[in-house]
Amino acid sequence: MSTTVDNGSERVQELGRPRLHRPGDDVGSVATQILRIVFARRRSAESKSLCDLAPCADCFAPHLGKVIRYLEARVPVHFIIPAFPAKSRNRRKTLGRLPDMAETLAIESLQGFCDQISAVYRPGAIVTICSDGHVFSDALGIPDGHVDDYGDELRRIIRSTGGGSIGLYGLRDAMPEMSWDERRQRLLKEHSDGIDVLRAAVRTDPAALRMFNGIHRFMVEDNAVLLPELSATQRRNRSKETAYEVVQRSQAWSSLMAEIFPDAVRLSIHPQANHSEKIGFHLLRTQDSWLTPWHGVVLDDGANYTLVKRMHAEELGARVVWRNSRPSHFVLGTRPETEAQRG
Repeated sequence: MSTTVDNGSERVQELGRPRLHRPGDDVGSVATQILRIVFARRRSAESKSLCDLAPCADCFAPHLGKVIRYLEARVPVHFIIPAFPAKSRNRRKTLGRLPDMAETLAIESLQGFCDQISAVYRPGAIVTICSDGHVFSDALGIPDGHVDDYGDELRRIIRSTGGGSIGLYGLRDAMPEMSWDERRQRLLKEHSDGIDVLRAAVRTDPAALRMFNGIHRFMVEDNAVLLPELSATQRRNRSKETAYEVVQRSQAWSSLMAEIFPDAVRLSIHPQANHSEKIGFHLLRTQDSWLTPWHGVVLDDGANYTLVKRMHAEELGARVVWRNSRPSHFVLGTRPETEAQRG
């Protein structure tokens, strides 16, 4: 099983070499500073809690030892994040099947995150994107070829960013020389306890229920567009079964990544409990704690870039901007007047 990470950068070897951080720095203090940078981007499942407003020692505890070990070894802190699978097929959410400005800004944001860490710890950080598109592409009706096209364009974006801190790792890297179906079967056989165990967990474990509900909501939204011929009840039932399958595979992939990268600090694009072993992580500004670049579009209102669903941008009267002969994002000139303003 390969652990080689493709980061599309000439700095990949340089980042693996030890570098000295500032002499006299207290390792524990620097590690805490690094975690404060991480938690400034946190997606919390417990919004408005005290820990959400100001992370406590228990929030840092699952991660502090890992960060300290990197600092003691004087190498970049390694983060992993399962993310960037493929674009949603729901065109009420997205502009197309290839990466657009949403992915570009998200990659730049990840590079900026690593740069921020280098301001308090000279060796900085690296982030490995554990792309899970092939893990559940067949369950979502996305051809494996489309996942490859998405990944190829993502690599181009990473190279063009030029920071050298972002890498990609996927199912092909973990299990070379197998077909996609064989890889998925092996992943479930070796890293999943089965759907029945998952169903029981959803009934008793708040974290499992939260994950299932979030994925189920996505499925219901997507199937309303992708399966209009089915009744609402049929779509709900189909969405429920697909959600279980996606969560099962996502958990199996997470288990495999923990095995391959046991020392890495674990980030998640899903909201996480405050004291979890994973840190929920925002890639872009958004009002929806579950929205991701591959489920939405970028809206430029002249002051900020915000991640929204395509239909929301269109409802606001935003215009599509094209880049490199493809739709890229939305721009908003004058905000629509409210009834109070018209009165």
